Amino acid sequence: MAIEPVDALRRIAFLLERCRASTYRVKAYREAASTLLGLPEAEVRARVRAGTLRELAGIGPSTATVVEEAAAGRVPAKLAELERTAGGPLVEGGDTVRQALRGDLHSHSDWSDGGSPIEEMVATAVELGHDYLALTDHSPRLRVANGLSAARLARQLTVVDGINAALGDSFTLLKAIEVDILDDGSLDQSPELLDRLDVRVASVHSKLRMDSPAMTRRMVAAVRLPQTNVLGHCTGRLVTGGRGTRPPSTFDAAAVFEACRESGTAVEINSRPERTDPPDDLLSLAVEVGCLFALDTDAHAPGQLDFLAYGCERAERLGVPLDRIVNTWPLPRLLAWAAPC
Repeated sequence: MAIEPVDALRRIAFLLERCRASTYRVKAYREAASTLLGLPEAEVRARVRAGTLRELAGIGPSTATVVEEAAAGRVPAKLAELERTAGGPLVEGGDTVRQALRGDLHSHSDWSDGGSPIEEMVATAVELGHDYLALTDHSPRLRVANGLSAARLARQLTVVDGINAALGDSFTLLKAIEVDILDDGSLDQSPELLDRLDVRVASVHSKLRMDSPAMTRRMVAAVRLPQTNVLGHCTGRLVTGGRGTRPPSTFDAAAVFEACRESGTAVEINSRPERTDPPDDLLSLAVEVGCLFALDTDAHAPGQLDFLAYGCERAERLGVPLDRIVNTWPLPRLLAWAAPC
């Protein structure tokens, strides 16, 4: 089956991201696709015939081969290999939950520590069949992740408005944030700016080894704030991956989840394989307590938006009720729930 050169490059990048390839490997394909998008199709084909593709910035030997093969009407060998080795299901199970999901409430762009522009994240979310995606770049104090100052976040909101205007009613990019939970349980952004957002994911990123009573107070205070919609990756653990491993934070999970239930704050089921957070025992406890849930990817690249499969398998296996997963809800119900009281 024939495929356009840009589509071939984007699909290769998506599959590499989906199987957690290094950012360096993926970047070449995304940059090449961006280069071609800025050129008339006739020029691309003329360069293929003349053998001058590599004269273009962002086109190297591997990406030029992909373009040449696609332009000749063939499925590029690199793409065929990846479809064979990485194009199948990420995990068995979870199909019922996945079919019920309407969107994703935790994703990052290159405005903070994500690897791709907002527009590419949106395009992939649309291709995956989402109705909505929350853009949750980091807040100011997470400097290592290029967290957004109030001024930068305000500018981002105008970009989101422009994207939504172009998309019409077919898809909605939600104005959102992953906001740091500070030591005292307050949030790392002004209440006035938080009130302008559609969705707010609150997460602990600092002092993860705080003693259990203090961490419990910190988290309970945060989830009780009217601006907090989702408690992100609650234990902060890392179980695998390039950043190594990290033990979970210690806190009174029953107390935190009870506070979530009382305040209507959703506990995030973080689908990143290196997080798998909360662990199964805590996820089961949150189900028993009666919490709401947000089943999210925490995607930092377009292909990672497909990580939902991992969270769906866990949710199905552990008996998370579908109607308590807030991103199975239609957008009007979701927005009404997320609005600060």
